[in-house]
Amino acid sequence: MSDFSRKILGTVAIAVTFAGFAMTASAQETAWQKAHPRRAEVNQRLDKQRNAINKDVKNGTLTKQQAAALHKDDHQVRQEERDMAHQNGGHITQTEQKALNQQETAIHNDIPPK
Repeated sequence: MSDFSRKILGTVAIAVTFAGFAMTASAQETAWQKAHPRRAEVNQRLDKQRNAINKDVKNGTLTKQQAAALHKDDHQVRQEERDMAHQNGGHITQTEQKALNQQETAIHNDIPPK
């Protein structure tokens, strides 16, 4: 085997090893991320709000268009939560949690009273 072939094989072996480590770390991080208390609280509020919006559509207090707009806003909050967690090693800070909760409250206040 030539020196060039050995270098290529060595490089590939190192890349495969690092990819395996990255996948393992990612899997471990994901389980912890989902259980983080501040993230769980934010996501529980989003889920509760999603269910309330769907219920209001069924009982006629919200139109499908209103619900779609509210769901879009909620989706943006959920994406922002994920982005924040990604930047902070899988968790969100108390300040970020407070900001997300304020956004969720503003969306909730956009839901017409029953």
